[in-house]
Amino acid sequence: MNGVTELGYLGIGVSDLDAWRRYATQIVGMQLVDDSAGAEFYLRMDQWHHRIAVHKDSSDDLLYMGWRVAGPEELYSMKKRLEEAGVKVRRASDEEADERKVLGLLKLEDPAGNPTEIFFAPRVDAHLPFHPGRPLFGKFITGDQGLGHCIIRQMDAEKAYEFYRLLGLTGYVEYRLPLPNGMVAQPWFMHCNPRQHSLAFGFGPAPKRINHLLIEYSSLDDLGQTHDLIRDQGVEVALQLGKHANDHALTFYAANPSKWLFEFAWGARPALNQQEHYVSDIFGHGNESAGFGVDLPLRERR
Repeated sequence: MNGVTELGYLGIGVSDLDAWRRYATQIVGMQLVDDSAGAEFYLRMDQWHHRIAVHKDSSDDLLYMGWRVAGPEELYSMKKRLEEAGVKVRRASDEEADERKVLGLLKLEDPAGNPTEIFFAPRVDAHLPFHPGRPLFGKFITGDQGLGHCIIRQMDAEKAYEFYRLLGLTGYVEYRLPLPNGMVAQPWFMHCNPRQHSLAFGFGPAPKRINHLLIEYSSLDDLGQTHDLIRDQGVEVALQLGKHANDHALTFYAANPSKWLFEFAWGARPALNQQEHYVSDIFGHGNESAGFGVDLPLRERR
């Protein structure tokens, strides 16, 4: 079944544009692209025109997420598949596609009401070198792995799983984490390319659509310097440095100006061909600042 190939882009609403300009460039290392057509500004991570579109909006939340398909035939097939499954979907106008810098676009919502877009042929500015917002030793891991991964709010994990299976993602529950109240947290992880997961959900009730966005560096030194910048500037850290059991990435989770999280990462392994599940991360990821939706015991105490 032809499905989506990557999480291509995000649109986010932010209340403080200046704070986001500083954070995204000076801490994360993204390139700022000023362009009034469809967003206040864009954030570039590679040769694509953008990976994140930043809109002035008081929600400080996810506004839409864009999933890529290979071409026009796959977009047509996806629309037909969704309609046959009873999903409400519409083909966006040429003007709407132009705003997203793509040649074709579908608009719909997932079971939790998260605005979802499916597109083909993003604008790639191969003629413009990528210039990071701060010096980097390496680059961002994108390419055939897409932008990164997102953890999003879902009220019904089974319905979300069936919906994203329809889009072509695969996966299942990967952690069973014992909670202090005797219950067990069972988050779901799904992938559509070599990235170990592009989407996860099932972490319980959440105030925002998005919990966090993973950004992966190719160089450990870039992750380390981002960690120094976060600490030096007093940015809240929700989960300390640690290594996940599922993707084997060395990561930490820090707040952004909209008070949801970026997970900064290095060294993730690719998706496995067969399913596994875990009861603990490998090390670290101690809870620090509470209230960001990741107040879970990710590491088994010894």
